[in-house]
Amino acid sequence: MHDSSIAVELLENTPVDKSIVMADKAYRGENIRTKIEDMGCTHCIPPQSNDKVQWEVDWWQYKERSNVERFFQKLKQYRRIATRYEKLAVRFLGFVHLCCALIWLE
Repeated sequence: MHDSSIAVELLENTPVDKSIVMADKAYRGENIRTKIEDMGCTHCIPPQSNDKVQWEVDWWQYKERSNVERFFQKLKQYRRIATRYEKLAVRFLGFVHLCCALIWLE
């Protein structure tokens, strides 16, 4: 099952008051965009080139989203984080902080 099929349900349980919800083109569905707008937020979801209705997108902001995505990909390169060896959340968070510092120092 793709994430976009349950995106509306996930948005209902997430506090996103007056924020910008960013997503890639897979989440461009009308029901997702209207749910975001009904919650009082704006969305930064680009349309596909073949969509009949083309809406405005802040492309600079969309490109910033990719920086976050690339950071998580770097974080997943650390095997201990990707496979979550730690049983306790506190220890896992400690290793996440350590790996973030190592990435920052690169």
